[in-house]
Amino acid sequence: MKIKVGVFFGGQSVEHEVSIISGIQAIYAFNREKYDIIPIYITKNNEFYIGDSISDIEAYKDIPSLLKISQKIILVNENKRLTIVRYPMKKFGNNVIDTIDVAFPIVHGTNVEDGTLQGFFRTLCIPYVGCDVTSSAVGMDKYVMKTVLKDNDIPVLDCICCDVKKYNINPDCVISKVEEKIGYPVIVKPVNLGSSVGIKVAKNKTDLEEAFDYAFQFANKILVEKAITSLREINCSVLGDYEIAEASECEEPVGSDEILSYEDKYLSGSGGSKSDGGSKGMTSLTRKLPAPLSNEQREEIRSLAVKTFQALNCNGVSRIDFMIDTQTNQLYVNEINTIPGSLAFYLWEPVGVKYDELLDRMVTLALKRDREQNEISYSFDTNILSGVKLGGMKGAKL
Repeated sequence: MKIKVGVFFGGQSVEHEVSIISGIQAIYAFNREKYDIIPIYITKNNEFYIGDSISDIEAYKDIPSLLKISQKIILVNENKRLTIVRYPMKKFGNNVIDTIDVAFPIVHGTNVEDGTLQGFFRTLCIPYVGCDVTSSAVGMDKYVMKTVLKDNDIPVLDCICCDVKKYNINPDCVISKVEEKIGYPVIVKPVNLGSSVGIKVAKNKTDLEEAFDYAFQFANKILVEKAITSLREINCSVLGDYEIAEASECEEPVGSDEILSYEDKYLSGSGGSKSDGGSKGMTSLTRKLPAPLSNEQREEIRSLAVKTFQALNCNGVSRIDFMIDTQTNQLYVNEINTIPGSLAFYLWEPVGVKYDELLDRMVTLALKRDREQNEISYSFDTNILSGVKLGGMKGAKL
């Protein structure tokens, strides 16, 4: 019997469109002899839709029209299977459309990748692919991630974290702190976004003020860290869980600016066909693959990628982005993408793992975690309720 996989993409995030690309790419890559795939689109209002055109990238050129010919749904936990129910329900007839064995979130950014959607699936008692709630949340918050990695002796750049209210009350105080503790040039970035959204380099006070104003459009908390002037960026993906994990090939992305921009990542050479999901997403990025590294550098990066992945208790596939200061040859972990663009499949093909195999192994890891969680007891015998007497407005009397 085939495993029914619900592939979820979209969501209330500035990376909504990138998620559509990644999700539809994966839908076409699954082994259909083993899996039945149910594409589920999440709108920017967090509404769920299914339909014949949901997996057609061309249909997203006019999303309102797509929704008119698609079916809005709700998800219901029924005997630990996720039931897809028509919404609004019909007064007569069957409202159950289908069921899902495993949820596969291919989403990016806040409100989806940050543990929100994972918590939803956990509440519904459905196995889901990828990082759990905690590792998703930690991986999304760059400041918390840095703190955890530091505690595990993993090299990261020092930083300053600031929220919008403190900055608005006394911007000069915040700017002075940045100038004293870090010094120019600096990079300013939202604390919980990916895809290079909201990021700017500041070389002086005027630049810094502009960078703060820009970053605060996308998040209430921002991160400021030293900008490495002689920089090489290296990316490496990891597949596995807390027990066993392995690293992919390394790549060196090549951008058209000081920072690899959103446009560099997703809009350069983005043509494609329906059969490959439309836009090629991260696969269209100009890159050196494999990255021109010595054997020692390559193995150091791959080893540190696995260490980072497991320190954050990740699951499935993640991509770890590294920085090398070429003046000092110092290697730093920049960030982790717990659900990377295109699921980083292009980094696995050079080491002999095809996209359908990558997806298969991710589903297997999700089912393994679900079995382990089912072995844990979430209740114990107690008679506490037998002794409770509620005293109305006075509260409980035990």
